[in-house]
Amino acid sequence: MFTPDLPPEARDPHFFGRRKGKALRPGRVRLMETLLPAIAVPEGDAPIDPLPLFSKPVSDLWLEIGFGGGEHLAGQAATHPDVGIIGCEVFLNGVARLLSLIHETPAEETVRLCHGDVRLLMPRLPAASLDRAFVLFPDPWPKTRHAKRRFIGPDNLPALARLLKDGAELRVASDDMTYIRWALMHLMDHPDFMWMANTPDDWLGRPADWVPTRYEKKALVQGRVPVVLRFARRPRG
Repeated sequence: MFTPDLPPEARDPHFFGRRKGKALRPGRVRLMETLLPAIAVPEGDAPIDPLPLFSKPVSDLWLEIGFGGGEHLAGQAATHPDVGIIGCEVFLNGVARLLSLIHETPAEETVRLCHGDVRLLMPRLPAASLDRAFVLFPDPWPKTRHAKRRFIGPDNLPALARLLKDGAELRVASDDMTYIRWALMHLMDHPDFMWMANTPDDWLGRPADWVPTRYEKKALVQGRVPVVLRFARRPRG
């Protein structure tokens, strides 16, 4: 069950944003009916032991929050076949697209999907279970009155800190500078996170295993330069 000291809004959070777009192609409908049930994280409130979810032993566990069209998650799975990756996405069309990217590839063994709100999944995962987490190009919610809807913030950072192992990495990327400033402010203020940057190349450059997303490519075409923030989970105690 859920951690008993969670506030009510964390047990049943209100979700803002789209859940479905255009009608799916027949092939993707079939994948939603066949592949998704085979690799879906079990639903419900019960705690999850994540490593047995995968079809083969994995060395590390990563979590991608809001994987969009799935390009990054599928690319990371192909590059790191020994890593188990859980991807969470509410948008049905994004889930279907990722299924089409990993269908009949080795990633079917090392990728598990949560078609839903990650805030309902996080309390079910064990503390210090994640080696890496990604929050890439989330909805920036640019209007001031909507700022509290941003995922990186005081409501969700404690839950992320609980899940990350000591020294584990959190990657946050956006082409919206308001979002970047917001994320920096809240991550720098949080005692459990340490910014890994030493020079401007550390946030304007890309990690060695970076996989571009459609949102990043679109931003570059439109003249916006995305920023990648890398934070480490400070050691406990």
